[in-house]
Amino acid sequence: MDASGGTPEPDAARAGLSRRRILGLLRESARPLGVQEMAERTGLHPNTVRFHLERLVTEGLVSRSAEERSEPGRPRLEFTAVPVPDPARDRRNYQFLAEVLTGHLAGTVADPAATAREAGRAWGRYLVDRPRPFQRVPEETALAQLLRILDEIGFAPALDPGDRRVRIPHCPFRELAESHREVVCSIHLGLMGGALAEMGAPVTVERLIPFVEPSLCIADLVATDD
Repeated sequence: MDASGGTPEPDAARAGLSRRRILGLLRESARPLGVQEMAERTGLHPNTVRFHLERLVTEGLVSRSAEERSEPGRPRLEFTAVPVPDPARDRRNYQFLAEVLTGHLAGTVADPAATAREAGRAWGRYLVDRPRPFQRVPEETALAQLLRILDEIGFAPALDPGDRRVRIPHCPFRELAESHREVVCSIHLGLMGGALAEMGAPVTVERLIPFVEPSLCIADLVATDD
């Protein structure tokens, strides 16, 4: 049977279209809607509407609640679209928080760079996969793990093996670094050093050179002393 007969559409494309219609209807509505009302507005059978609503609830796109009523009997179920997050707004909120914290650190600590570097080292030690006791991690393995950590943060790093350099062509905190470079760059320097130290790597970060080009930072590596 097709949708008019009360069973879900067998065609995936058609089912997806019907589900988007229901979701769009809920998002445009200023109040919760019931199954019967949605069926009338979309022209779908109530059972088909219920099928799609179950999927939307499972996917976290729609919430379900029971209608408040003073009369006896089973309460009607109502459905509401879950608000869609605004990624741009979230980024602005995080940037504002980062500005507050870095500005406070830069203005109240005697040596903001050293404090930021130690905070970065602590997080670098935390983010790395810690080796077994007394295990010596080869340089290649340690650098591969360091690049993975930096990539997950959003730096898009690349290793220059010939010069023992890590090229960082993208800084996800560039705007913040422009106003609080000593704090932000020191955190990143400490993070790399802490990660390599936690692995017992035979190399460490000697220095981080920020913005050698408008979109490029470079971290120089050196061998550690045994």
